[in-house]
Amino acid sequence: MVHLLLAVIYLSFISLGLPDALLGSAWPSMYAGFDVPVSYAGIISMIIALGTVVSSLQSDRLTRSLGTGKVTAISVALTAAALFGFSVSQSFWMLCLWAVPYGLGAGSVDASLNNYVALHYASRHMSWLHCMWGIGASIGPYIMGYALTGGYGWPAGYRSIAMLQVMLTVILLVSLPLWKGRRAESADVERDTSEKPLTLREIFGIPGAKEVMVAFFCYSAVEQTTSLWASSYLTLHVGFSAERAAGLASLFFIGITVGRALSGFLTIKLDDPQMIRLGQGIIAVGIAALLLPLGEFATLAGLLLVGLGCAPVFPCIIHSTPAHFGADRSQAVIGVQMASAYVGTCVMPPLFGLIANHIDVAWFPIYLLLSLAVMVWMHEMLLKKSRRRLS
Repeated sequence: MVHLLLAVIYLSFISLGLPDALLGSAWPSMYAGFDVPVSYAGIISMIIALGTVVSSLQSDRLTRSLGTGKVTAISVALTAAALFGFSVSQSFWMLCLWAVPYGLGAGSVDASLNNYVALHYASRHMSWLHCMWGIGASIGPYIMGYALTGGYGWPAGYRSIAMLQVMLTVILLVSLPLWKGRRAESADVERDTSEKPLTLREIFGIPGAKEVMVAFFCYSAVEQTTSLWASSYLTLHVGFSAERAAGLASLFFIGITVGRALSGFLTIKLDDPQMIRLGQGIIAVGIAALLLPLGEFATLAGLLLVGLGCAPVFPCIIHSTPAHFGADRSQAVIGVQMASAYVGTCVMPPLFGLIANHIDVAWFPIYLLLSLAVMVWMHEMLLKKSRRRLS
């Protein structure tokens, strides 16, 4: 039964990734039909992100009240409804309206599932589960691309993903008894779910909470800035053609996906802090390859290394949360961590866009290096406070 539940959780992580890249892949075919500028994709993306931040901050309250299984099922159902809403939208304001449940459905399930895995499963599963997210994020654009090239239109792509989410919702509803049985195995967790959810003021007062929030913010700065601007850096600074740069920028995503698959095996020998430090070191080497004038091959290797380095950081920080803050407070802290990550996603890539526009895109590796330095500093401060708490 435990293995069956783990299979359901793996499916859930694939489901989390499915909608994430849909807007980017579909928008070039969408915006003209809505008679809006291409830049309006940013408005929809911002609404989704804000909804995700709000629901992440409420994840502790919802999970204590409903349990992880119900939160996951409700959130996936909400996402399915939003995707179907996108497919039938006739105007831009309708897209904005459906973007609200789109974001709300993502945040709670992300935080709740991550906390559940951190409490009940080994670190290797956290890495492999986030690898499953990467697979889902890759499948989504493929389905959308098939719908577009097949002449079915972008609404068919959204409907297809919505149907997959509906199927997963049914699976999750059927699996609810498995979640209850697994939770009952841990008396401590069962007892903690009856306590009142922590307020934001109480969370901020926990030693190490602010440090881990900043660390997550900076991690998102590294990952999302690289995701958004790597292709432009290769084109405008290194000198690749736009078409070639678009394909080579995928080296970063390949690095993350392969790295998370490998990280699952490495966690058998290394603990979470060691994995995080290893990832940060690999990111530093990758940034150095981008920064130094070592030629095109080194630049491309740098992108791959940044992806490989990012791979263990996110899942291992999440998995270490119960150890740093206690099982009774991990859901609340993870919710705030996820919100911090989404805020970083909203703020830091556009900020570098201003730097690239008004100064020079060549600042790309320096921007990543500064974000990495703050992340390393905050993580080390977190470890110091955690050791002090446990001593």
